[in-house]
Formats: sequence, C-alpha cells, structure tokens
Amino acid sequence: MLKDFSKIETFLTVVREKSFSKASKKLGISQPAVTQQIKLLEEYLDTQIVDRKKNGIKLTTAGEELFKVAIKLEKQILAAEREMLRLVNKEVIFVLGASPVIGNYILPNFLNDIQEAIKNNVMLKVEDAAGITEKLLDKKIDLALIEAPIFQEGIIYREWLEDELVITSRSPLPKVVRKEDLLSYNWICREEESNTRKIIHETFEKMDIDCKSFNVKSIVTSSTAVKNTLMKANIEEKPTVSILSKHIISEEVEQGLLFTTKMKGLKLTRMLYLCHIKDRKHDALIDNVINYIMSKQELKH
Repeated sequence: MLKDFSKIETFLTVVREKSFSKASKKLGISQPAVTQQIKLLEEYLDTQIVDRKKNGIKLTTAGEELFKVAIKLEKQILAAEREMLRLVNKEVIFVLGASPVIGNYILPNFLNDIQEAIKNNVMLKVEDAAGITEKLLDKKIDLALIEAPIFQEGIIYREWLEDELVITSRSPLPKVVRKEDLLSYNWICREEESNTRKIIHETFEKMDIDCKSFNVKSIVTSSTAVKNTLMKANIEEKPTVSILSKHIISEEVEQGLLFTTKMKGLKLTRMLYLCHIKDRKHDALIDNVINYIMSKQELKH
C-alpha cells in the first residue's frame, strides 16, 4: 500500500509544471529528489508513468490514468483536512505579509475576495521585505508577497507578477522621452538603499545614463511619499518626475492627475514573489491562497 502521499504530490506537480526542474523549485526539493520520487512511484506501480522529452514531459497511458486518480485523491485529502479542522473547532487566522507596494496598492483590490474564497479569516501585515522575511521564518506570518526578495534557506520562492516601473510626473509628458530630457527634469528620488533605486541605477547605467547628473530636488524613503511629493509639484516650472510602480499611480493616471512616459529602448521591471517556509509546503490552506492569487486574471495583464 502506498502510504506516502508526497510521491503523488510530486507526480501532480511534475504534470502541472510540465517540467522536473520547475517542479523541484515549486516543491522546494532538488531535481534529483523529484526524479527519485517518480522512479519510486513507477517501481511501486511496476510501470512507466512519465516520459521525459527535450521540451518537457509526456505522460504514458498509465500516467494519464494515474493523474486522473491522483486528482480525485488530492481533492479528498483536502476535503478531509478541512473537515478535521471543523471537527476540532480550530479557529485559524491566515496571516499575509506584504512589502509596501503590494500591501498598500495591490492586495487591497482583492483581499476580501481571498477571505471569501478560502472561507477563513485573513490578516494583512505590511512591512519592508527584510521585516516580512524575518516574520516568515519566525512563523508569525503564513505567506509573504514581496517585491525585493531576500533569498534564504528554508523559504520557497515562487514568481508571481511582473511589476513595471514608469517615469511619472504631475506635468503632461511626451509619450517617449530622450536621454537629454531626463537630464533637464527635476527629480524626486528614493534613498540609495531602496530596491527601486537600485533597479533604476543598474538599468540606467547599462544605457550610459549617469543618475548623479540628475537635478535631484528631494530624496524620500517610501513610494507613497514620492507620489505625494509629485502631486504637490509646481506645474508652472519644468517637470518634476520620479519613477514609480504602475500599481501605485494607476488611479491618479486614470483621473488625469499624474502622467507617465517611457524612454525608447528602456523598460524597467521587477518580479514580485510569493514566499512560504519549506516546512509548510504541504499546507492545504497555503496552497488554497496561492492558487487563488495565481488564478486572478486581472493581475496578469
């Protein structure tokens, strides 16, 4: 009798990710370990279930049948776990931790929906990436959403959403700006230690643009402070600009209060991540929240 469901979970992850390497990243185990678990499953069933190809994997006929059975088994286990929690009357508050851009501007759009989807109370804590990572390791939060990951052992990181940073101003700007335009503007900048500042500096450096040549009017310590400072800028003077996440300024741009532009050949992006500790990789509640967030179609555009 196969008592270890982790092998079935590994099989399901390989099928869903269509790759042994991607499955290993999602499960937080090495690729050889994934291969070994599939091999043990095939030995137990005495048949080949997965055929590895250059461009991915393909299930054998037996593998297709096993996948159908495994899906049913997974649903039954999740249902049993939820029933067990109800039986012992265990009240659980699911704690989300998020760095500022995500916690203040992205999550509020669907935080209530998460609570409804998982039938569980949800609490949100907003802090910088270092603080959120520390709380995750201390098990004070269940799932972290961060824009500047501090990669550490014991944490599983999953790419979630690409965040674009754009040149923003209260003054109307041309659709495309030139290098000399950037040097003529007044700038509101983040402190040097910020992740946003580092991304901007590294990208501009590749294009031979020296940020030290900018006319910096002020330096602030948060994206919200940057936006508020831009909103107070004098539009009678030459444009005052900064670089912000599209998510932060979406409402102001829609209302015509702020304007954005791009530089030809320049696209500033960063990846947002979902993170949880490896000890909870089999946690049904965490899986439910992750699956819900990943399924939100409006976040993928």
